[in-house]
Amino acid sequence: MWESLLSGIVKGDRKNLARSISFIENEVPGYEGFLASLPVNNSCPVIGITGPPGAGKSTLTDAIIANLIKEKKRIGVLCVDPSSPFHRGALLGDRIRMSEWYNHEDVFIRSLASRGALGGLHPHIIEICDLLKAAQFDWIILETVGVGQSEVEIASLSDISIVTFVPEAGDEIQAMKAGLMEIGDVFVVNKADRPGADLFVKNLRMTMAPAFYHNKKDIPVLKTIATERSGIDELVSVINALLAQPAHAEKKIMLQAEKAFYLIQQKRMKDIERGALVEKIKALGTSFNLYRFVEGY
Repeated sequence: MWESLLSGIVKGDRKNLARSISFIENEVPGYEGFLASLPVNNSCPVIGITGPPGAGKSTLTDAIIANLIKEKKRIGVLCVDPSSPFHRGALLGDRIRMSEWYNHEDVFIRSLASRGALGGLHPHIIEICDLLKAAQFDWIILETVGVGQSEVEIASLSDISIVTFVPEAGDEIQAMKAGLMEIGDVFVVNKADRPGADLFVKNLRMTMAPAFYHNKKDIPVLKTIATERSGIDELVSVINALLAQPAHAEKKIMLQAEKAFYLIQQKRMKDIERGALVEKIKALGTSFNLYRFVEGY
């Protein structure tokens, strides 16, 4: 089964790709060996789009897809949604903003449930990204939940992280409090036709300048109106320029190390069950040294 799935994925078979993602999500026996057999593709960048709720991330993703399609690119899109409290699946409300691309031969869109993950991503997002890379996409776009301050995990997975704001986000100090400032390679002020956009962009550029912040270089701050696909050409051009920089090669090594650390952590913790911990602690009672217990576990 796994060999036929892999063969189909490499040839661009959407059904095989969709089935494989489901198998990885549900940890179907044999999925780890399947992942180990994936061909390595380091030429496909992962572009992360994050930001607070209402910033227009889905509409921005839609506009970027339209731009890349004009360039004859194949795009894989992973949209991480909040989980339903009832069936634990993804709540797909925002995906209607990308409905134009669902049947396009060069676009694959998959919604994933966050399943309670605090970093705004999916527990198996690394594996699913590598699966899309094996499918020979030119770009992978990763859009996160939009949970705000805890949404920094995307920086350890994306080649380029785009942080999206709207003018109503407030002054630059409020933007810094959002917990997203240190992870951005590009900042986008979307819905820039709204009042206060120019002032917000000006303050954000001053805040992110090397003289005021700890950056060694200027971080691009761009204006877009995603509903009109305005400013998207410049955004894609800036992303391509960043991907071509020598510093990006060094970042890829750090990204690989981060991903390896995360996967090793997951593997080492696999045999630890919360329920079993509860039973062991119940048997010990409350008068025991927790640190000695953890050390011997």
